[in-house]
Amino acid sequence: MAASALTAANAADEFDSLPGPQRAALFLLLLGEQHGKPIWAMLDEEEVRSVSHAMVQLGTVDASTVERLIVDFIQRLSNSSVSGSVERTEQLLMKVFPADQVAIIMAEIYNTSGKRIWTRLSQIDAEILANYLRSEYPQTVAVILSRVRPDHAARVLTMLPDDFALDVVNRMLKLETVQKEALHHIEETLRLEFVGAVAQTAKRDAHEAMAEVFNAFDRQTETRFLSALDDLNRDAAKRIRQLMFTFEDLTKLDPASAQTLIRQVDKTVLCKALKGSPEPVRTFFLGNMSSRAAKNLNEEMESLGPIRIKDVDEAQLAMVNLAKELADKGDIMISKNRAEEELIY
Repeated sequence: MAASALTAANAADEFDSLPGPQRAALFLLLLGEQHGKPIWAMLDEEEVRSVSHAMVQLGTVDASTVERLIVDFIQRLSNSSVSGSVERTEQLLMKVFPADQVAIIMAEIYNTSGKRIWTRLSQIDAEILANYLRSEYPQTVAVILSRVRPDHAARVLTMLPDDFALDVVNRMLKLETVQKEALHHIEETLRLEFVGAVAQTAKRDAHEAMAEVFNAFDRQTETRFLSALDDLNRDAAKRIRQLMFTFEDLTKLDPASAQTLIRQVDKTVLCKALKGSPEPVRTFFLGNMSSRAAKNLNEEMESLGPIRIKDVDEAQLAMVNLAKELADKGDIMISKNRAEEELIY
């Protein structure tokens, strides 16, 4: 026991006496060529020189001292927090890989994270977004609103002070290509300061969640539950009906959006959905197709023969879900409010 304690004490003394460069040198010797090479690549010229000199002077190191080095490293690592960011990642990669390779990797990262930010921003309540943008520079707001869905940008603009909104609109009209660095900075700021905070604090309206549940019901179940809810809580039933997006609501799509949906949906799904739809809905979709395509679809619907209501409901739900996905991407515009569809002559 005494000898063991003495050995441990000697190891501790030897380890404590090792200067930083020699500790680094010892650690790199332990890692060897294969695992140590990436670390060598991250050192600048002066650091390589310092560690190399320390390595030459190291001599033979006792196994217990080596063990002490590893334990010390693990303790430091476990007590340290690690923070990752776009800037930190790019700096690290630049020390390991050629600049042109890093540029390709970072471009992919920026494009992926950037797309997610703008999609998420288009889903955040317009009033919440407007309140955040009030304190930003008009030029920054112009860049942000130029990249979210047009219908969402319109709602946000109506909630901003008139003079401020007009300044933003004027800047959006004059907006030229935004430098990548500036755009990346805006995206990173939005991700860190706004989108993440909203995701953590926002409470979802229970009626919105229930409307999505009702959207997933087949037609008979939906009718049964809404009728029962009418008797229990008429206001809640009314609110859910307003929030629900049904297959019939697809007739509110503008022609360009309707045609985009038709191009994206599987033709078998479209055929089943329209075969069981009311005549006005069928007329709407056929009217947004070429004469030849409409004729072919009518012939395909006739050739289907009788189909189950369940198959129709599934096809119509698939079209509704696809429409929502396309709207989230900004490929089409969805309006739930019938008042928005009224025309003024």
